[in-house]
Amino acid sequence: MSALSESTASSAKASLDTFLVPRFHRQGYEPEALVARREWLEKQTGSTLSHIGKHSIAGELMRGNIENPVGTVQVPLGIAGPLLIHGMHAQGIFYVPLATTEGALVRSYERGMVALTRSGGVTARIFRDENRTCPVFLFSDVGAAYDFAVQLEELFPGLKEQAESTTRHGKLLGVDAQAVGKEVIVNFRYFTGDAHGMNMIVKATERACQWLLRHTQALTYYLFSGLESEKHASGALLPGGKGKKVVAGAVLSAALLKNYLHVTPADLVDLWHHTVLGHMQAGALGYNGHFANGLAALFIACGQDVANIVNSAIGITNFELIDEEKIYVSVTLPSLVVATVGGGTGLGTGRECLEIMGVSGKDGAPKLAEIAAAALLAGEISIAAAMASGEFVNAHDRYGRNRPLP
Repeated sequence: MSALSESTASSAKASLDTFLVPRFHRQGYEPEALVARREWLEKQTGSTLSHIGKHSIAGELMRGNIENPVGTVQVPLGIAGPLLIHGMHAQGIFYVPLATTEGALVRSYERGMVALTRSGGVTARIFRDENRTCPVFLFSDVGAAYDFAVQLEELFPGLKEQAESTTRHGKLLGVDAQAVGKEVIVNFRYFTGDAHGMNMIVKATERACQWLLRHTQALTYYLFSGLESEKHASGALLPGGKGKKVVAGAVLSAALLKNYLHVTPADLVDLWHHTVLGHMQAGALGYNGHFANGLAALFIACGQDVANIVNSAIGITNFELIDEEKIYVSVTLPSLVVATVGGGTGLGTGRECLEIMGVSGKDGAPKLAEIAAAALLAGEISIAAAMASGEFVNAHDRYGRNRPLP
């Protein structure tokens, strides 16, 4: 390299270094590190970070959750309820914290909850509880791929031992093989307790995959094939197997619908029928009015991994006319991912919001899943009623516009 090019490279590196975020004080989680980093960022961008700098979570508590911390963001938090639930885990009256900047959302969920509670409450059940990761194994030919696929059943005890040697909490429930040409995707299915558990099961699966390389004809593997549908939407989520499959349902009378939601049972079913057709035309995965709305607000409030809204919001809302005086409403969430330990569930406001519902910590995740399903059912009947009654625009105009103060 010439002296000129060395000088140019050195100058470019020095110039780039001025834009890199400084670590400040080791890994930078001490209070003075956050202050120093904020001051540097203000200088770099010309911004003022007075709100970001006001937080109750100590920097050291953020370690393992975030890098280059400068503070926290604040989202308005509302409470919706009462919501009466008859679940296997969630039983009684609940108040649901929802963090959002979308006006009318909390009000909408609340009126649905009140209607469901006055109707006698929501029945909720969990049908499946597991998480998965799906590595893909490569082989020299189709014959070798076939031999591997049929061999998996007899190898399962060894796989289970290897996988579970990496975790005290994760349990390998089973493995399923899907051949594609001379490759085989293996669906590793785990029970992860109250944790989301993706990091846990990826580590376990890595150990199992290495063991499979030593005991089969597999040439190599990639840890993720895409079949697991982690944080991306796919048709593979509708049957379940990615989180908890939870269903919630209730009976609503004509009198209650008229008094609280200003519609009849027939109105709701008619709306459902015509919007199902629209979903079919759109090629939608499942059918629902706005699962993502309630899930986003609940996830942000409760310290959940917000990106899992992508898979959790795939599901089915169903309205069935019992007779002229009654309707059965239900939601099915086949791939709901919620946690009450790990991640952001122990941090500040996230923990407090979980405590509002009595689900923080051990044995809380199944209860949270039933509450989430019941809350989403409330949101579905409320938005459907607003559309069927023609009140949708007026409600958003009244509650959803952030008008400046006079």
